[in-house]
Amino acid sequence: MASLRSFFNSPVGPKTTHFWGPIANWGVVIAGLMDMKKPHDMISGNMTGVMCIYSVLFMRFAWMVQPRNYLLLSCDASNEAVQLIQLSRWAKGNGYLGQKKDEAAPQ
Repeated sequence: MASLRSFFNSPVGPKTTHFWGPIANWGVVIAGLMDMKKPHDMISGNMTGVMCIYSVLFMRFAWMVQPRNYLLLSCDASNEAVQLIQLSRWAKGNGYLGQKKDEAAPQ
């Protein structure tokens, strides 16, 4: 019980934005995971690239801020992974990472 009380009253506990900000940010990760089922032509390369940069910058912030915010760090690392997968799907679909399938090409 004492450890639960100390977490609740800690500088990164549920009484602070250091806790609720990352909890809300997990919605971005969940949305990215849900978009994995959508076709690649619905992915915005520009927005996905911006999300990759955003996640890297906030991973650095989460590491540098005192006290360290491991919840935010894990959330942004997860978002970076999801966005990199989405960016690779977009790049493959647009022919940047290999041959784009074109079934109408003459043989």
